[in-house]
Amino acid sequence: MSDKKLLQYLESFLTDHRRQRFQKVLTERTKHFTVATEDVYQLHNTSAVIRSCDVFGIQEVNIVEEVNSKRIDREIAMGAQKWVDLNRYHTTKSCISDLRSRGYQIVATSPHVEDCELIDFDITKKSCFFFGRETEGLSQQVLDEADTFLKIPMFGFTESLNISVSAAIILQHVTSKLRKSQIEWKLSESELIEKRFDWVKKTLKNYDDIVTRYKSDQN
Repeated sequence: MSDKKLLQYLESFLTDHRRQRFQKVLTERTKHFTVATEDVYQLHNTSAVIRSCDVFGIQEVNIVEEVNSKRIDREIAMGAQKWVDLNRYHTTKSCISDLRSRGYQIVATSPHVEDCELIDFDITKKSCFFFGRETEGLSQQVLDEADTFLKIPMFGFTESLNISVSAAIILQHVTSKLRKSQIEWKLSESELIEKRFDWVKKTLKNYDDIVTRYKSDQN
């Protein structure tokens, strides 16, 4: 649906505050970076990652449910699942294949691989950051297919962080650098319109009735 007049009509049913809020948030949204969680066992971890993506302006989250099937914990996600797009996959293979077809490099986050530390990460490439299960970490398939490995420097006895904490640290760093760069990281005009329609639909309880009435008035 790309009728701008219809969009303006629908947005007229929103409060000024909500309409301005949508516009402000959308100007900070990006698909330059995205996140993938691979069979995360603890429900609150997936939910917390989604919340972090919303906070740092990441529009899409990719959830692999090859072993563990998830439902989103609404209390922990704090409604973030309403505003962030969730792409769900039954296999890691299908997830990686889809991401590559959309131009993303696969970034395996691991504290045990000597490759790239967070401060040195190249933000110019479209990237998907993969986070694995709480105990086992990422699958061998992700490790084998990864284009690069990323680690957060740690200096204590603990060798790893909770995945939701790791995601928040990484996203805060890379999005901060992205916003200070000359990279074209914002959503395209068509993506902005698509999200405005989507968010209005999720906000207006009588969305379908309003659309029907609008189309009737146009005939």
